[in-house]
Amino acid sequence: MRRSDFRYRLPKRLIAQAPLAERAASRLLALGPRGVAHGTFADLADLLRPGDILVVNDTRVVKARLYGAKDSGGQAEILVERIESEREALCQVRVSKPLKAGRTISVDGLLLSVVERCGMFYRLRFPAPVGAFLEAHGRVPLPPYVERPADDGDETRYQTVYADRPGAVAVPTAGLHFDDALLQRIEQAGVRIARVTLHVGAGTFQPVRTEDVRQHRMHEERYEVPAATACALNARRGRVVAVGTTVVRTLESAVDGAGRVREGAGATSLFIVPGYPFRVVDALVTNFHLPESTLLMLVAAFAGHDRVMDAYREAVAREYRFFSYGDAMFCERAAGESP
Repeated sequence: MRRSDFRYRLPKRLIAQAPLAERAASRLLALGPRGVAHGTFADLADLLRPGDILVVNDTRVVKARLYGAKDSGGQAEILVERIESEREALCQVRVSKPLKAGRTISVDGLLLSVVERCGMFYRLRFPAPVGAFLEAHGRVPLPPYVERPADDGDETRYQTVYADRPGAVAVPTAGLHFDDALLQRIEQAGVRIARVTLHVGAGTFQPVRTEDVRQHRMHEERYEVPAATACALNARRGRVVAVGTTVVRTLESAVDGAGRVREGAGATSLFIVPGYPFRVVDALVTNFHLPESTLLMLVAAFAGHDRVMDAYREAVAREYRFFSYGDAMFCERAAGESP
């Protein structure tokens, strides 16, 4: 398929710049076998069935954006991609000229040193444990299409209510719509809630630059499937409903040749495009994604390219809110998209 097959027209005014006052008040477009239905996110509880397993990503966003100055005096903006060890992290560094090993960047008077260049990233050594340093000196890493500085409210709202394991630099956005009351209602309806962890990297915003989408290479992200989750999925009788594309990529990376989900940790660079044979996930909760993005390609692979692109055009016509702080979709897997 071509990158242009995933293009749609989106007025800039539909890109959500802030969250709604209530998480579950977001709109929900449900895409099923009988077409499209419209409601609010709280309606999700009525779309799930007793025996379903709702799988969420419990990663927690860290304050991964830092601002500093090079030892030469120029400005530097740092976005942590992945914490590699107690005091080292792989980072995107925005500077006027490339940095060499040994150079330093001052953040609030504390020096970070460049260890080496790693492709599009730099490995930086921190003067303190990375997690503690980010908590003290970092800012919430809002995505580039949110055109305002992060504020105190984002520290809570750019985080799911079940976020538990620090390590992500972007939130798994489909989970932003859940509040505690909705989760409780879903469980009371006989739906099991299970957890996986995938630490979303800054590479999630990396654009597809090749017209032939199969030439694109995904960034690698680390995941973990707890034993209890693997056990529940392998004994399932209902549907597996993934909350977000990160959960889809985790489960489809953790499944073995016999169709069983393996527990444990791993790393994935799985790139899902139309034609992919889904083996675990039956339904998907997801936000509306950027044109020509890998996330939109995954949703089109799951629910059918033409159906998804038509649904996006309808969402634009009905003025849904798009991207991280926007509205949501519920998609059932398209017939013929998987064995």
